[in-house]
Amino acid sequence: MANVIVIGAQWGDEGKGKVTDLLSRSADVVVRYQGGVNAGHTVVVQGQTFKLHLIPSGILYPNTACIIGSGTVIDPQVLIEEIDRLEALNVDTSNLFISQTAHVTMPYHRLIDQAAEDKRGDQKIGTTKRGIGPTYADKADRTGIRMLDLIDPDGLKERCEWTVNYKNPVLEKLYNLPPLDPQAVIEQYSAYADRLRPFVVDSSLKIAEAVRERHNILFEGAQGTLLDLDHGTYPYVTSSNPIAGGACVGAGVGPTIIDRVIGVAKAYTTRVGEGPFPTELNGEVGKILGDIGAEFGTTTGRARRCGWFDAVIGRYAVRINGLDCLAITKLDVLDSLEEIKVCVAYEIDGETCHHFPSNAALFSKCQPIYKTLPGWQQSTAECRHLDDLPKQALDYLKFLAELMEVPIAIVSLGASRDQTIIVEDPIHGPKRALLNANGDPV
Repeated sequence: MANVIVIGAQWGDEGKGKVTDLLSRSADVVVRYQGGVNAGHTVVVQGQTFKLHLIPSGILYPNTACIIGSGTVIDPQVLIEEIDRLEALNVDTSNLFISQTAHVTMPYHRLIDQAAEDKRGDQKIGTTKRGIGPTYADKADRTGIRMLDLIDPDGLKERCEWTVNYKNPVLEKLYNLPPLDPQAVIEQYSAYADRLRPFVVDSSLKIAEAVRERHNILFEGAQGTLLDLDHGTYPYVTSSNPIAGGACVGAGVGPTIIDRVIGVAKAYTTRVGEGPFPTELNGEVGKILGDIGAEFGTTTGRARRCGWFDAVIGRYAVRINGLDCLAITKLDVLDSLEEIKVCVAYEIDGETCHHFPSNAALFSKCQPIYKTLPGWQQSTAECRHLDDLPKQALDYLKFLAELMEVPIAIVSLGASRDQTIIVEDPIHGPKRALLNANGDPV
């Protein structure tokens, strides 16, 4: 039995959906522990593409229980649409469970998110405008509506009437928007409640039962380490804690049950939205990475900014999350390049810096110090074992493992499940990897 956390080791969009899907074949339970519909995971199975926003990737395995934990925020309309899309593709959703204490995104959350982002002008954050931040803000303000309120007709009426009337002055006076009709909102969300009621459970209890029965549990985060509210590139961050520590809070479990933490990182770096990005490439190479890597957001469709692999933020992710192995994705995107650069340190005002600066002003000054490695200029898409990789590609992976000081357990070479090298199964394998932190096969 192993309980494993999967987190993003960069700014999100690292390919966590595919890695979670791969590991779900060995998991009995998959738990999504934070974020909302601002997240997007794309999984390709036998040529069929599944785009998931709230539902854990494990839903594609019929015998895997999938839990949306209390740390998530749920837009009922989007969740129902997602369920309907999966069922139309003959995916069984009977093993889906929703935490009764997860907070609900309401119409005023989306309106406020959109209006507030527009008001920021050149200080905009790059929010998806899906109402995620305002939902978490109400959670902290103790004015939120939870799933247990949603599925209780009397509770929904009471909470909704008060909250809509509480928010209307904000909509009208601060953002010059028309007020919402409480009764219309109640009717709309009552219909959502009728559809979602059968899925709602005490998720912490359900997870505790799985632990007691010694089931394999996979904890799936959204976004990435550098978007963490407390430890990311603030203020250009999300409104929750994607890091490994957030899994315990968002799922309702103690840290003593966690066995491993696997970080997912692209073989290069991408970022969506605003904020500093030291290794960003604005020229031809950046365009090649974006085009070959299909770097467009699953949720928004926005083009992702592309750059070289940044080992400084990588080491930071290892430290903040306690990573003990890595999954490197999209190695194949680098196949055509003659040379590849890796940021090994920063230069700030003439000084060399090997650690991620939490100060946003300092981070915006960071200039990358690169190590240049030769490319392999041949396809890796059909490689299924480390020995199949070109020498330069294997050397590149060894270099990343050495810089990050953590073993590589999985290498992804395309979107499909089978385009993967499993160096070690993080759930069933021994707590080591065949490509170790010194860069040597063992």
